[in-house]
Amino acid sequence: MLVLRDATVADAGLLAGFVHELASYEKLAHEAVATVHDFGVAIAEKHIGALIAELDEVPVGMALWFHNFSTFTGKRGMYLEDLFVLPTHRHQGIGKAIFRDLARRAQLGGFTRLEWSVLDWNTPALDFYRAIGAKPMDEWTVQRLDAAGIADLASSR
Repeated sequence: MLVLRDATVADAGLLAGFVHELASYEKLAHEAVATVHDFGVAIAEKHIGALIAELDEVPVGMALWFHNFSTFTGKRGMYLEDLFVLPTHRHQGIGKAIFRDLARRAQLGGFTRLEWSVLDWNTPALDFYRAIGAKPMDEWTVQRLDAAGIADLASSR
């Protein structure tokens, strides 16, 4: 039986583990430096929302998100930072159940958008997202300043 439940501070280690597995899959393990403490603080201070997917009381996946705001719609939205299902439990409807839960949360919150990013090479994820009705934002490219870039820009004249 699949249960989706809100993550608590006690789940910080579980979330950190899932994020590190996701980072390894995405070939970005070297960038996954968040600690169990970091996740615990983020949950406790409500910087993030997170849910745990449990199949027969065993954690098999998670979703982690935060709220954003659209100046075009004047409403809050939900940005899905990470979605992860253990490889051994994929293709069982767990990802779709997680997205359905997130869509319901967005609808209840009056949000106008549920957005996320996906790596260009991740064909299985892209196929899944198309199957649930997601539309690519082909005209948009994500931009980022990392910590070093932020420091450089902040100290520039």
